[in-house]
Amino acid sequence: MTRILGIETSCDETAAAVLEDRSTVLSSVVASQIDAHSKYGGVVPEIASRRHIEAIGPVLREALEKADTTLDEIDAVAVTYGPGLIGSLLVGVATAQSIAWQRDLPLIAVNHLEGHVRSVFIEYPEIAYPALALVVSGGHTSLYLCPEEGRYELMARTRDDAAGEAFDKVAKLLGLGYPGGPVIDKLAVDADENAIEFPRTVMKDRSLDFSFSGLKTAVRTLVQKRDLGHELPTGGEASDEVRDIVASFQKAAVDQLLNRTLAIARRENVKSLLVTGGVACNSRLRRACQELAEKEPFEVYIPAPKYTTDNAAMIAAAGFLYYDRGEFAPASLRADSGLKL
Repeated sequence: MTRILGIETSCDETAAAVLEDRSTVLSSVVASQIDAHSKYGGVVPEIASRRHIEAIGPVLREALEKADTTLDEIDAVAVTYGPGLIGSLLVGVATAQSIAWQRDLPLIAVNHLEGHVRSVFIEYPEIAYPALALVVSGGHTSLYLCPEEGRYELMARTRDDAAGEAFDKVAKLLGLGYPGGPVIDKLAVDADENAIEFPRTVMKDRSLDFSFSGLKTAVRTLVQKRDLGHELPTGGEASDEVRDIVASFQKAAVDQLLNRTLAIARRENVKSLLVTGGVACNSRLRRACQELAEKEPFEVYIPAPKYTTDNAAMIAAAGFLYYDRGEFAPASLRADSGLKL
């Protein structure tokens, strides 16, 4: 029986979790900072760093208490060391280093993006390879081919905004609040997603990379033309016109995500498709993936919403790969804000 303590502080969630034997989540605690950043319409790095310093101790204690365990019963500490906001990452890395040094425990360095991929395996440990992983979160939109466990080959990436950023910026254009993803998802329910035919980007070089700048610009142009900016704060409930716009935007974004994904999945003849990251909470995307699973020969796996947004259970889950191989980080581990997978 092996227990790993996971720590995640790459952006604006302070998280800690205890996992036992790869997929048994004994605890998963997340302290959100949405209240601190919402009035700015996005994450403020300096505020995020300070909030992590304040929250990391209480979050760790709660994670250990909920797991009914102590640091004496922990076998290793896994921590996100990149990519992310450098100030935020430093809080988690320094905390993990301190625990590992004080308790003489192995330190495991985890790539945040690999954590998102491994989040699927918490609930679905027996996934067939080769697999294709769509990682779609606030700052990342990428497709990785996984020929076998622990191997990742980048197949496509975003050339500009990530999907999550596009949702946030469209919501900000309309004054709908932050974060934009959940707000747009809620407003789009029962709206007409075919009301506006927004563009689906085609890359000039014929690549399957993603691009959301054209879609975002199309929404901005329409909003300005119809003089709809900042409707919600001044007008209370969003109008049917605004709801139709965000529903149509959401459909266009999901179409682009899945069109690229499906093309690569078929080309690589994968057996499994993994859809991960915070945007995987989106109900339109989840519904489209379920429809895809009924038509295609590969299986589709999406984690429960609590494992799609940033959390430490996925970091501990990824940590087991390195623990089982005996691959540990040095005590001098440094955070890397631009880390690649």
